[in-house]
Amino acid sequence: MAKKSCIQKTKKKERLIEKYAKKRAELKKQLDNPELDFEERVLIQEKLENLPLNSSRVRHRNRCWLTGRPRGYHRDLGLCRNSLREMAHKGLIPGLTKASW
Repeated sequence: MAKKSCIQKTKKKERLIEKYAKKRAELKKQLDNPELDFEERVLIQEKLENLPLNSSRVRHRNRCWLTGRPRGYHRDLGLCRNSLREMAHKGLIPGLTKASW
């Protein structure tokens, strides 16, 4: 089980990403304009830099919804490898069986 503080930090980052997503997208779209002067481009870049660092999607970390573990994460189910294995052994995930040969 991950520390509660780490899980809360991740949730806070998710809220910031949602809050600033539209503004960040607009600024990046403006930067893509090839007809901008250098001074205008620098001003837009400064506005982008003034946004909170944690509002960037790159800083988001996927975590297991059951334990909060950040490593060994499977996107399809949103589980870490440990939780996935336990649930598969118990038969809680339909269509998933342990391989044996």
